[in-house]
Amino acid sequence: MSTEAWYWCFTHDRVEGAEQRDDPDNSLGPYPSAMAAADWRSTTEQRAEAWKQADEEWSGDDEADDDGEP
Repeated sequence: MSTEAWYWCFTHDRVEGAEQRDDPDNSLGPYPSAMAAADWRSTTEQRAEAWKQADEEWSGDDEADDDGEP
């Protein structure tokens, strides 16, 4: 049986295939590969940084007023 969905399980602190997953409330995914699931932290940090930059651009936080406040 081939797994096409992979998850990072916080309960077991490991990568699990869809058919092995027993605690869906404490996992991240699905990821396309076991390697991608194992690298969940990097993916999460990259997404958070991209969202932060998009929020700053949208709200204009990257530019300060004359008094130094955003």
